[in-house]
Amino acid sequence: MKFAAPLVAFGFAALAFTGSAHAAAFDGNWSVLVITEHGSCDRGYRYEVAIADGKVSFRGQEAVKMNGTVTPSGAVKVAVAGGGSRVAEGSGKLTAQGGGGTWSGKSNSGDCGGRWEAERR
Repeated sequence: MKFAAPLVAFGFAALAFTGSAHAAAFDGNWSVLVITEHGSCDRGYRYEVAIADGKVSFRGQEAVKMNGTVTPSGAVKVAVAGGGSRVAEGSGKLTAQGGGGTWSGKSNSGDCGGRWEAERR
């Protein structure tokens, strides 16, 4: 795997928002498909993510650090670091059962970015 930046996209930009009890409507397990549309990252990734009290976290086994939040209106921002210089951030919107947005990041081999799609599990 060249880079976990797409994962980062879903988790990075979250630092600007704070979770609340109202964001609990999005609590639960989510599957996130990250699609690279430009750059040298792998073409796609699927990640399992959890949301609890409006906070986004990675549920996988990889050495990935993810921070993110979801507002009561479903706006999501996430930041992800995958080790070394591999980082990404993303933002978008969730609804009761799905959502999507965009991401950008850096891998060991250069810049990349694209879109993400989420579905509740």
